[in-house]
Amino acid sequence: MAAPSSMTAKTANVMLTIPEKKTVSLDLYRPLRNYIVYNYSEREAQNLEDDLQTLKQFRSDIERGPNESSLPARRDLLQNYYKALCAVESRFPISPDQDHINSVTFTWYDAFKNKLKAAQQNIYLEKAAVLFNLGAVHSQMGLGFDRSSVEGRRQGSHSFIAAAGAFAFLRDNVAMKASMGSSNTVDVSVECAGMLERLMLAQAQECVFENSIAKGNTPGVCAKISRQVGLFYEEALAALNVAPLNQHFDKAWLAHVQLKASLFYAEACYRYSLELHDKEEIAEEIARLKSGVNALSEARKTSPRGAPQQLLDAITKLEASSNLNLEKAIKENDRVYLMRVPPASSLPPLAAFSLVKPMQMNDILDASKEKMFSSLVPDNSAKALSRYTEMVDDVIRTQAEKLQQGSELARVRLREMDLPDSILALEGNLSLPVALKEDVEAVQICGGPAGLDAEMQQLRDLKRVNQELLVQTEELLQKEATEDTQFRTQFGTRWARPQSTTLTKNLQDRLNRFAANLKQAAESDVRIERSVRDHAALMSILDCRPIESALPTLARPILSLDATEDAIVGALKQSLRQLETLGAQRAGLEDMLKDMKRKDDILPKLMAFTGSQEDLFRKEIAKYDHLCEEISQNLEAQEQLLLQIQAQNDEFASIFNLEDYKASRERIYKQIEVAIMKYQEIKENINEGLKFYVTLQEAITNVKQQCSDFVMTRNMQCREMMEEVQRQISGLSFQDNKSSSGYTYPSVGHAHQPPRSNPQMPTETGHIPNSSRPHQAPTYQPPPQQPTMSGYSQTSPPYSSPQPPAPPPQQPTMSGYSQTSPPYSSPQPPYHFPGQGQGQPYSHPQPYPQHQQQPPPSHEYGQPAYPGWRGPYYNAPPQQPGAMPQPPYTAPSPYPHPPPHQSGYYRQ
Repeated sequence: MAAPSSMTAKTANVMLTIPEKKTVSLDLYRPLRNYIVYNYSEREAQNLEDDLQTLKQFRSDIERGPNESSLPARRDLLQNYYKALCAVESRFPISPDQDHINSVTFTWYDAFKNKLKAAQQNIYLEKAAVLFNLGAVHSQMGLGFDRSSVEGRRQGSHSFIAAAGAFAFLRDNVAMKASMGSSNTVDVSVECAGMLERLMLAQAQECVFENSIAKGNTPGVCAKISRQVGLFYEEALAALNVAPLNQHFDKAWLAHVQLKASLFYAEACYRYSLELHDKEEIAEEIARLKSGVNALSEARKTSPRGAPQQLLDAITKLEASSNLNLEKAIKENDRVYLMRVPPASSLPPLAAFSLVKPMQMNDILDASKEKMFSSLVPDNSAKALSRYTEMVDDVIRTQAEKLQQGSELARVRLREMDLPDSILALEGNLSLPVALKEDVEAVQICGGPAGLDAEMQQLRDLKRVNQELLVQTEELLQKEATEDTQFRTQFGTRWARPQSTTLTKNLQDRLNRFAANLKQAAESDVRIERSVRDHAALMSILDCRPIESALPTLARPILSLDATEDAIVGALKQSLRQLETLGAQRAGLEDMLKDMKRKDDILPKLMAFTGSQEDLFRKEIAKYDHLCEEISQNLEAQEQLLLQIQAQNDEFASIFNLEDYKASRERIYKQIEVAIMKYQEIKENINEGLKFYVTLQEAITNVKQQCSDFVMTRNMQCREMMEEVQRQISGLSFQDNKSSSGYTYPSVGHAHQPPRSNPQMPTETGHIPNSSRPHQAPTYQPPPQQPTMSGYSQTSPPYSSPQPPAPPPQQPTMSGYSQTSPPYSSPQPPYHFPGQGQGQPYSHPQPYPQHQQQPPPSHEYGQPAYPGWRGPYYNAPPQQPGAMPQPPYTAPSPYPHPPPHQSGYYRQ
């Protein structure tokens, strides 16, 4: 059957266009500027001068109407002005309220009844009118294209789709708010915006239908497209037939929409009948053609007058084509098919296929990127932003906790399965626990057990130095006492000064105590050396470098029945790599969350959004949903993978006898821990010994200096007494000395009385006060051979009965000897004897002495601590006042002190 064209290009041009709304002149510049000055500052108003001028120009261009510019420029103006109004809405409250901008009244006339107008102190009316005009301009652009060509029809369809999008945006976002004013018009109502959206979609689909005919699509496809055109027109017609639109539009509009609805229904029946004829479904073909012809006849009868003649001609042509095909189909059925024709009411609805939908205007009219008035942020917007930020923080915090819990769960489960340590052990990559490895490294840095021999040699050297100093000091006193005894034997009663043993009793007591301390220290040294020898084998493991070489290795089974070890190990490694990949994904997801939060600035959207803030928040927070879903999927995948690893590890442990390996490894761990504890204990004991010997050396050196001063003083007195005795024997000065009451010798511990140049000093028996001499070392240094002294110019006689030693002062001094005990002494011995408890093997006689710096070896009376000694410690540079010489191993130990019951090896 032939398929003649049912429509012509001339007929296709019969479409409707929407007129723009008109307005009156309005000044927005002055009220908005005054508001900025009043609520912000004059400076802010000056900064926003450009924005105010731009808004003023937008409004002025809108007032001039569409004839002044091309339609695309008019479209751009309307879009820019709408985004500017969104920026104004969120920052400038326009209403009749006294505290708001109440001097602005927007006035707009109805687009379909120009005598009707609406005036509101409400920016929603302004926004609704701008959106209506935007849809109207798009409809005018669609009607302006040459739709006799395929490209023209395509461009026209796109413009009608944009117009439908503008009216849909008006209906969904602004129309309801604009209708709530005291004065409004029907054209911007929700009902009218919805009707215009359907009308524009119908015309867009009509352009698509015309193109499908031109391209030669099959009758079935054309029928579906045509039917959808009819449905869009039918929906628009239904809205025009009810309030408030039924009395608002011209009759020509109603007639046009009604005829178009019937026309495209009949066109769909005609196109579908062609497909039925090819299928030889004559009965339904006849029924569809009759239904289309009846629809055209009914529309011609019932539609109002005023429809364009082109449209009536198209109906007539389609009706003729349908009747022609109907007659042919009836004849064929009567002669050949003899099929019963079903009634139209029993036929299923014709299939429809929509190829158009309203354009989404959200991105086009999005004012969030609008810079106008961006520096003005009202308090309510700031509070809303803070609330949204809290919502985002809650999402980030919740998801971050899930990620951390997932990573921690994986670590714990792997630790329970001893993975991946067991796999590494099989490959020879052994490792110690972190804390244990740090302890071993600290031991090895200090020299390890092999370095204890050198430290023990330091102890022996220090002990020898102290013993030699003690012998030297005792020899000084012994030599002086021997000389005194010789002179006393030689001169008898004429030698009247006190005996040396009386004066040196305190010094001898100190030296005896030092000797006892050294003896006890030697015993402790022996115990330390014995402990080092006894535990050398235990501690030798700490000398292994690297320490991991001391660990056992996980060996493969000697006998393999099915040789599946490599497959089991490979599968377990693969699962561990997958687990590691999941962990890396979690780290990436966490970074993505933080980065998204950092870039999530909704303040511009918040300032431009005119709907409910909660709706905006829900929409914006939904951006994080896909990341939250990925996190959930990651955690679920990890849980499944951990179960798989558990099963694989059980099989691995049974084949490789993992339990025996773990037991052997734990024994080595324990041995290393015990060795470290023993090393720390011995090291601490050695350090205590070094401190003890260094402190004792200082004390002996101090006493040796006192003994040297005492011997020098006694030598000077000896020479004076020799001269005096010689004069007595020769009778030269016997009478001069009759009035002398005796020669007073200071006891050990008193400072030596220097010679006085004043012979008139009052004569007085007894001791010379200790305070008469400055607290410093004497300035006289005796040469190797003592020169002959000229004598003391004293007022006291050279001889007197020996006086008992004066009571010692409480504090020792460098130059005085009036002490009852040495400056380095303690009621406790430096070492604990057996049965005295389980304390440290060394105990200082007293804490580090807080004395002045020891004089250098060039001191007048000083002697080197140990002549000829060149050890690493004793040739150290001079220390600062109050500081002790640093022994070789006196640095604080990096290990914690052992408990009191493990403080040393000195057990009996």
